[in-house]
Amino acid sequence: MVGLFWISEDCVYLGAEPTGAAPGVRLTGDGVEILGEGQGGRSWGWSEVRGLDVRDVAVRSAGRRLASMAFDSVVVLFTGDGEHPPLFTVVVETEDDGTVEANALAAVTGGIHTPDEYALSRTLLARLADGTTTVGELVGWRRDEPGDVAPTRDQRLALLRAWTAAPV
Repeated sequence: MVGLFWISEDCVYLGAEPTGAAPGVRLTGDGVEILGEGQGGRSWGWSEVRGLDVRDVAVRSAGRRLASMAFDSVVVLFTGDGEHPPLFTVVVETEDDGTVEANALAAVTGGIHTPDEYALSRTLLARLADGTTTVGELVGWRRDEPGDVAPTRDQRLALLRAWTAAPV
């Protein structure tokens, strides 16, 4: 996970990589695909995409994020009742279909992002939509990294900053 992005060796997911009929949004070199049962299974090439954004993402400071995660862990420990990852909304603005909304499952622990990673992720979505950053750049990073090594928080923020600061 880097910000809102689950990056594999061949594509990028907003939130968690969906399995089965779970909802999700996949970004490839060709464009944007909506996945999951009941979400319409639509897709658009990058030339048709006018904008990408997200809503309903849980955002808290690093301290509040840790407190929320600790509380959730205690609740699960005592009740045994874990929740599914929270959903957030992905907004795809298209040339022909207008604005289309889809759900994606949060992949980060607790579903909570810090304000800086949220803001940088939204900037990166805008850059992907306008073509100033490509999915290939994100996928290229993943291919160069060992699959079992997750970047630290500082490394994730540095990656987001690099991908959002590329010259126009």
